Formats: sequence, C-alpha cells, structure tokens
Amino acid sequence: MGAKTDRFRAELNAAHRAAGKPTLERLVRLGLEQRPPIKISDSAISGWTTGSAVPGPAQQRYFLVLTAFLQSEAMSRKASYTPRSPAWWQELLSETQRERNSGRGGRPRTTADASAQGPMTLPAAPSGFTGRSAALAEVLDQLEPGSQGEDESATIVVSAVAGMAGIGKTALALHAAHQARARGWFPGGILFADCRGYSNGPQEEVGAVADRLLRALGVKVKDLPGADEKLDAWRLHLNARAAQGRPLLVVLDNVREPGQIGALLPSAPHRALVTSRHTLSSLPARRVGLSPLSPADAVDLLDRTLCDARVTGQRDDALRLARLCGHLPLALKIIGALLRDAPVRCLADQADELKDARARLDRLAYDGDDDEGRPLAVRASLELSYQHLTEPQQRALRLLAAAPGPDVSTTAAVTLLGETAADARGLLAGLARIHLLEPAIAGPERWAMHDLVRLFAGELGQREAAGDGQEAAVARLLHHYLATTQEADSHLWPEQTRPASETFTDRDQALAWLDAERSNLVAAGLASPADHPAATGLAHALATYFTHFGHFTDSIRLSTAAAAVFRQAGDRLGEGDALNTLGAALVSVRDLERAVDIFREVVGICRDAGDRHHEAMALHNLGSALMRLERFPEAAETVHLALALFIETNDLFGQAQAMASMAALAVDAGQPELAVQTLTEIVDLFREMGDHRSQGMALSNLGLALFRLGRPDEAATAYTDARAALRRAGDRRGEATTLRNLGSILAESGLAGEAARTLTDAIAVCRETDDRHGEAMALTDLGQLRHHERRFADAVDHFTTAATLFGETGDRNHEASALNNLGGALVATGRLPDAINVGIQELRICRELGDHEGEGIVLKNLGRTLFELGHFNEAADRLTAAAAVFRELGDTGRAGEALLHADAARTRAARGLPD
Repeated sequence: MGAKTDRFRAELNAAHRAAGKPTLERLVRLGLEQRPPIKISDSAISGWTTGSAVPGPAQQRYFLVLTAFLQSEAMSRKASYTPRSPAWWQELLSETQRERNSGRGGRPRTTADASAQGPMTLPAAPSGFTGRSAALAEVLDQLEPGSQGEDESATIVVSAVAGMAGIGKTALALHAAHQARARGWFPGGILFADCRGYSNGPQEEVGAVADRLLRALGVKVKDLPGADEKLDAWRLHLNARAAQGRPLLVVLDNVREPGQIGALLPSAPHRALVTSRHTLSSLPARRVGLSPLSPADAVDLLDRTLCDARVTGQRDDALRLARLCGHLPLALKIIGALLRDAPVRCLADQADELKDARARLDRLAYDGDDDEGRPLAVRASLELSYQHLTEPQQRALRLLAAAPGPDVSTTAAVTLLGETAADARGLLAGLARIHLLEPAIAGPERWAMHDLVRLFAGELGQREAAGDGQEAAVARLLHHYLATTQEADSHLWPEQTRPASETFTDRDQALAWLDAERSNLVAAGLASPADHPAATGLAHALATYFTHFGHFTDSIRLSTAAAAVFRQAGDRLGEGDALNTLGAALVSVRDLERAVDIFREVVGICRDAGDRHHEAMALHNLGSALMRLERFPEAAETVHLALALFIETNDLFGQAQAMASMAALAVDAGQPELAVQTLTEIVDLFREMGDHRSQGMALSNLGLALFRLGRPDEAATAYTDARAALRRAGDRRGEATTLRNLGSILAESGLAGEAARTLTDAIAVCRETDDRHGEAMALTDLGQLRHHERRFADAVDHFTTAATLFGETGDRNHEASALNNLGGALVATGRLPDAINVGIQELRICRELGDHEGEGIVLKNLGRTLFELGHFNEAADRLTAAAAVFRELGDTGRAGEALLHADAARTRAARGLPD
C-alpha cells in the first residue's frame, strides 16, 4: 500500500468517524437517493475504507456524494472535524489512482532532460514546501527569459513582509530556482551563495562571494585573479555566457545590505534572485513580500513534515499548533521535528506545551539544523536580527513589545517611546526595514509585530525594563489612550451637550479613530494597573461607543474588570456604574437572566448609598430586561417604581424613558390603544429634547402599536420616521431593527417587493455593524417572504444562513425555528434527504432545550418525509415516537393523527414495498 493510498484511507475514515460511523446499509441507500440513483455495493465502500481498493472512474460521482454526505453529518454533529472541498477530494482520489496505476507494471513514462547545461550549485529543493502559490508565480514570472523586455531589471528580492526570520524566504527561492532549472531557462548555470548576512560569524564580503561564484563556473584556483580583479572577471564570464545565448541565474541568499551584493548583480539576460531580512530598498529590484502562511497551508506544512496520519486525525489540534507557531514555517518545522521524534505523541499535548507564552520560545527549538544547515531555534534566529540593531532601535523594539494591543499607531508610538515625532518615525522605519516590525493591516501609520517577535522582544524588555523606563513609558501610553478616547466620546452624538474636543474635527473622524484603536483600547483597559485612571476610565469612556456600535463582548470584558477594580478599592458607586454598563451589554447579547441579577445588585448598591437617581436608572434597566424575558407583570411593577423615582428626582428624561417602557408593556399586554397616545406625546418630547435615538426608539414602538391596531399605513410611516431619527443619532443597530420591523409590516400588507428591499437593507446594516443575531432575524423574515412567493431555493439559502447565525450567537430556540423553516423549504424543493438531515439537527436541539412540543412536531415531520422517500419502517418509528410525545403533552388530536400515519407506513412496509 503506497503513501497516497494510506492518506486516502486515513482521510475517508476520519470523515466516516466524524459523521458518527453511518452503516454500510445507510451509505448504499445514499446512492439510491440521488437523482438519477447511483448503485454501489457495500463491499466496494468497505474496500475503500480498508485501503484494499479505491474508487474507479465510474464510481467518482458517488465518491463525491459520499464525502459531501459524511462531512455534512460531521458538521451537524458538531464534530471536531474540518471539512475539505470537493476539489480537494477529487485531487486526493486522482493522486491515489495514479499511485496504484504506476505500481501495476509496464514501462515507466520518461520525460526530456530539462536540467541546466551549465554548473548547478543549488542546495536540494526544500522538503515539504507548500503554499506560496501567488508568490512563487510572481517570482517565476520575473525569472522567465524574455518576460521583462529589453529594459528589464534582472533582480528579484524576496523579503518577508511579516518582517522576521524563518518566514521561508530561502525555501521559496530554492523552490523557484529548481523549477526554473527543470524548465531549462538557464543553460548557463544556476549558482547559489549564502552571503551570511545574518549569522553569528562575519558576513561574506563581495570579493569572497565573487571568488565562490568564479570557482563554481569552473575557474581553477591557479587562474583566479587578485582581489581587485575578481569582480571584473565575474563580469567577463557573465558577458561571455550572454554572447553565447546561455543565460545564468545566481541566487544570493541571506543578504544583509545592498552593498554586499550590488556589484555582483548581473544584467539581462541573466537573472539574480536575492533573499534578505532587510527590504534592500536601494536595489533596482522587484520585490515579492512573504507573510506567515495561511492556517490551511501551515497545517499542510506540518502534515508534510510529519509524514504520518496525525494531522488528518487531529486536525483541530493541528490548527491550534499552527496558530501557536504563528503560522511561521521555521516554528512549524521545529514542531514537526519534535513530533517525528515522538511518533505516538498526540498533537494536543504538543499544543498544550506551547500554551504558556513565557516558555513558548524555549519549546520552539530542536537539536539539529534545517535543510540549509541553520539552527532549528526561533529565539536564535531572531537574535541574529536583533544583534544588528542600533541601541536606540533595540530599546524601541523592547518598549513596543510592552504596548498593549495587537498594533500601535505612529502617534501612540511617539508617546510610548518618549521621542520626537521625527526620531520615533525613524526608529519605526528602521525596525520595519529589518522586518522586526511590519505595517499593520488595520491601516496606514500603524505597526504590528509577529507574535513570536513580540514574545522575544518582551523577554528582553523584562530584563531591561528599568533602564528602558518601561513603566513610565506604558503609563504615558495609557494616559494617551484614555484622554483621546474621552475626546472622541465627546464627538459621538449630536444631542450631547458636552463641548467637543479639538483633537477631532468631526464625529466621523472620532469614530474612525475609535474603530482603528478599539482592540488596543480594550487591551489597555485590561492591562492597566489598578491605580491608573485607565483601569476604570476606559470602560466608562467607551460605554456609549460599545453600545451603539454593537461591541458588546468588549463592553462585558472592560466593565467586568472595572467593577472588580472599584470593588477592591471600596468604591461602591463606581462599582454600581460599571455593573450597570455590564448589565446593558448582557441584555444585548441575550444573557438576560444574568443581566437581571446584575441590575438587582446595582439597585441594592444605589439604595444602600442613598443615590435615588441612579437607583431609578437601575430599576428602569431591570424592567427592560424583565420585558425581554416576557416577565411582564414583574417588569411593569419595576418600571412603575423607576418612574416614581424619576419624578422624585425631577429627571424629565428618565420619566420619558419610563413612560415609553410602560407604553411598550401595554402593547405586549394587548392594549395598543392605550400606548398610542402616550408614545405620540413621548415622541414629541424627545424631539424637543433633541434626543434622536430615544425619539427613534419611541417611534418604533409607536409603529408596532399602530400595526396591532390595524393601521398599517400609519405604522409604516412611524417606522420610516424612526429609521430617520436613529440614523441621525448614528444608532445603526437600532436602524436595522426598525428596518426589519418595517419589512415585516410591508410583507403582511402584501407589498412583497418593497418588503424584500427593506429586509435586504436591514441585513446589509446588520452586516456592517456585525449584528449577527439581528441579521439572522432579518434573514428569517426574508426567507419566509420568499417561501410565500414560492421562491424555495432563495428561502433555503436564507434559512440556512439564519440557522447558522442563531447557532453561533447561542440562540438555540431561534436556531431550531430556522431549521424547521429550512426543512419545509427543502421539502418544497424536493430535497427530501437534506430535509431529513436538517430535521435530525432540529430534533437534537429540541431535546436539549426540553421543548417537548417542538420535539413532537419534528418527529412527525421526519416521519412524513421518510414516508415520501419510501423508508416506511423508519417513518413508522418516528411517527410512533411523535404520538408518544403528543400523548404526554395531553394533545390527543395530534397524537391520533401521528398514529394514523404510522399505521399507514407499517401497512406499506408489510406489503413488501421498497424501504
């Protein structure tokens, strides 16, 4: 059995296990369910799983159906399995078929000898090379003879955009050079020289490199010219080969600076391929930047390095390992070497060893060298770059590693480093040139470090913290973040009466800064010492931004941390304020029970402190959470208490908010007529106050009340006005909710086209604001509209996405409902097997939730669908189970209906009809 056959068997069995090991009988039936049916024997499938056979050309269609089915089952079971694409399975099958065919005798195919005619001093092609398809194509495009015309620049610099050692520059260069050799592009020869620009010893001088190249061209030692004449001799040999029509490729590896190789670079038709950790900006070269590998390519490299089945069988752990290695080829090769030495060690254990960031660099080392003879140790490789920095650059790198967050802006770096703007920019540019710093993907004037560079620089920074003034530098940065956040907050909402700062010219600029710095601000708040104002101040300054732009997870993390700081300091009112923010965020992520507990705690804190106004605010928030839980009597009592306190403290705004909540409660209680007048007055009051957001929310509630009263035209007008007000307030999430409500009203009014456009707009806004739950709700509404229009394929797409989003946001009830809708749409399209798979997912959720009525409905639907497919015994079992559930619920009508259908299924089965 060959390596490809082993891989084929391992991958197919991994998918089979993840799918719950469906029986051979089920897999044979899978073929018969296709249109047209596919006949397959159980012995054929068994042969594939044991490796004794592989699918032939006539079986390829079924093989792709089989792999799609197994992967779908694995996903529905939420198994720890990463699905592959059909193209990937097809390629694996093709490779396996070729391997088996090549082992069946016959004369092997021969190809023309494409090796270079001249000398070839390239090291062996790197083993396990993977990914880099775009970069490789770009390099080969530049190397190809005649590709650049007469004025071509003959040099390519391969340097890592990621800015660090171990990114795979040499591997790419060697791989490209070997491909060029195989294509016969350089009959004059391919020469390789390691210039030792980043090594423990001295770098190679230009004369020494010229000496090695001349020797490679066959110049005898006795004929080598003196030191001053070697470059001239090199040029003469290049010119001679050019005149003979024999272009040459020279690969100059590990170059530190342009002066080291500038005199060696050949002119057309020759080519040079250069690798360096430095950008070498002064060279007349075309550059190909390398970033860390993608997660998939990193796992593939690990798989190729190991050459066993561990990655296939433990793919989630392989992905985790790759992430902990920063997707860096050098780190992955080290891990691969360690795992090869321990063939029974599981990937999870290896990943667990790397979890501790403090010891990660120690673990990423191996006693041995790589294919190019270099040490297999990430720290040692980074040290070679670090030792060539100036002292100011070294200090800057250490301080930048101490900055909280994934990146740092130039402005923030100036504050952190304590330098003038010009000097700080120079330091940043210098670190970027040597690729220990890189331009961040978040935008211009932003800088980031690879994770492993940050660990390396952080270790050095801890040792040099006192001399670097690290504590004071980080404190300066935290003050910068806090002050600028407070200034940005003052620009956010038009109705705010606080004077806006001069740091930002307008609201859009303030929002752009907050968006760019959000991750850093959260990290800064969490990393701040308890005695620094940013430890609590950032949570407060960011609360409005987080709320209105949907960054609830960030709000939860920061407000939780701030509450802990206040609690430790004995500041009860500060703690209550932070908890109030936490509760609001929990409501937004639908963690309602926990939010209720938090708000009750805040009410108690305010009561103990005698703060009647904040107690009123906490009571109102508690009432709103209770409304979301549909605990309406308790909510009404709580909101009434809040209103009384708002009246007592003469808070007109709070009174209006509480009255709006009471009106919403009236609508839910089936008394919309009582709510309309109140909401109309409140809308006018908020308009006079200039509070567009509260006005929009009140108009939205008014729209619902009017619709419940059977006044759809007025309701649509109210929702339209609500959208306009919320847009003026910058509340995009509120706007999306209003659009969804308006779309539903338009659909119920028979205006399908207008409803679809409105719901599509709602979906777009939800995506812009990353409101995945709101997107799922809008997709559900749009799916129902399309189903009603008999556009079932569109409905399937919408319900599928909605179910996925509900699952990701933890709303299991709505996920089950979306799956129910999806099953109906699939049945309508004739995709009965898919409908069954969806029904099984829904059944599992209903049982997890204890939703017995839902369980009975799903079982009945499954039974009916199985009946339609002719699987009468399975249908009877499902329908009988549905009847039992309905009987327990006391629903004798539906129980009897299910039993009738079960009897019909058994009758058909007893007649020997197909099952």
